[in-house]
Amino acid sequence: MKDLHIPPSNETPEVDFRYSEHRLVIRGESYPENAMSFYAPIRNSLQDYLASLGPGDKVTVAIALRYFNSSSTKLIRALVAMLNAAALGGKQVVLDWHHDEDDDMMSEFGLDLQEEHSALKYNAVVTAVS
Repeated sequence: MKDLHIPPSNETPEVDFRYSEHRLVIRGESYPENAMSFYAPIRNSLQDYLASLGPGDKVTVAIALRYFNSSSTKLIRALVAMLNAAALGGKQVVLDWHHDEDDDMMSEFGLDLQEEHSALKYNAVVTAVS
């Protein structure tokens, strides 16, 4: 599989999916005009990638968003649900949820994801999100 890299824009996050490293990073801000079309290649790549993994294989997903709108929220939840399904299927899935120390909303959203998707290994990473 060829790595997926989507450079950031004023409205969309950077996406860096390195298959050989088993690592997906989404960082920046996410409020695209059409969130469905922006996240479609990410969703499709993630689906294909997860299907190619064997039992016990490990993938790490790091999400470091300063802001995302309601459309992006739904699609981020859908991506995390895919990851949780893979974890339930025997893959090792780590979700590193990055948020600023003083960003209670992002912290709580990450904790909600942890509660909703308990098969994931969830790490809250307090850091300066740029």
